[in-house]
Amino acid sequence: MNSGIRTIGVLTSGGDCAGLNAVIRAVTYSAIQTYGWKVYGIMDGSMGLIQRPLQFRELTMGTFGGNYLREGGTFLGTTNKGDPFNFPMPDGTIKDRSEEFAEGCRMLGLDALVVIGGDGSMRILSRLCERAGIGMVGVPKTIDNDVHGTDYAVGFATSINVVTEALDRLQPTAASHHRVMILEVMGRDAGHIAINSGIAGGADVILVPEVPYSLDGVARKIRTVLAQGRSHALVVVAEGVKTESGEPFMISYSGGQQRYGGIGNYLTEKIAQMTGAETRVTILGHVQRGGIPSTRDRLLASAFGVKAVDLVAQKQFGTMVGWQGRSVVAVPLDKVCIGPRSLDPCGTMVGTARGLGIYVGEEICPIEDPAATI
Repeated sequence: MNSGIRTIGVLTSGGDCAGLNAVIRAVTYSAIQTYGWKVYGIMDGSMGLIQRPLQFRELTMGTFGGNYLREGGTFLGTTNKGDPFNFPMPDGTIKDRSEEFAEGCRMLGLDALVVIGGDGSMRILSRLCERAGIGMVGVPKTIDNDVHGTDYAVGFATSINVVTEALDRLQPTAASHHRVMILEVMGRDAGHIAINSGIAGGADVILVPEVPYSLDGVARKIRTVLAQGRSHALVVVAEGVKTESGEPFMISYSGGQQRYGGIGNYLTEKIAQMTGAETRVTILGHVQRGGIPSTRDRLLASAFGVKAVDLVAQKQFGTMVGWQGRSVVAVPLDKVCIGPRSLDPCGTMVGTARGLGIYVGEEICPIEDPAATI
């Protein structure tokens, strides 16, 4: 196929996760072996094209000796700070650095860019690529699995494996000491990690941002578990869950940044007061982002990387690759960059949890009359 493409770039943007290196590997292998293109890896997201000198490396077949497929994180580096259209400068001013990005693309002779990121990264990078006059194809990655247009994003499978293993490790110590163990997991806007790992890890209570809950409901479930003869209970809560009164828990960092965190400590105190149970909390944090990519994430990353290169060759720009059903498809970015994809409070996962007797918050879905379907 004579597409006119000669040189492409690939970068990672936003938070890291397992499987990113596998995507970069797939993009490089497919671009070189199938199309004969030159591939540049852009360092530290969009900053690699904004900084002078440019921060990049040429990717070849020899770049990948076998280890990158198995390694978490991203060897290209990434960033989740600073919108190049409104970039904070050291003197406190805000500067539009989009033209520096465009100039960087021209300096490298890029014909297209493959962006591995979440919906926020893809939204910003698509505007930057438009400014630079080059095409862009996105690859979804996020442990939160909250990108529209795809059933799964790179990094999600590994993260829920990590959380499930954490629950497997917390259960015996909870049983040994007759405690309620609370595990706070990532999930700012969506509860996909909490609900999937909570079900798999045998949690008694799962709290997610999409479903309102009551402390009475949590306490009642724990008292029921203990009354049934079990000496312990497991609670999973997403970091984006608010207090019963609707207040978010935020942690302030240097530089003025604020991140979610602390809801687990809040619940620990409340549960102990209301049930009399000895209660402990574990905040899993960035452990969920790291580790060896799971088999599923490696497969997904490989399929996404190959498809992204094919879309570049076909000049289907302004799209993201997505997994729908059993196939990799092209999804228009205007159907992707519309905010986080929330957990369906009336969907299969929440319904499964309720069917298992897990407390997932208050019931907000209409209850179907079985007789009405006969």
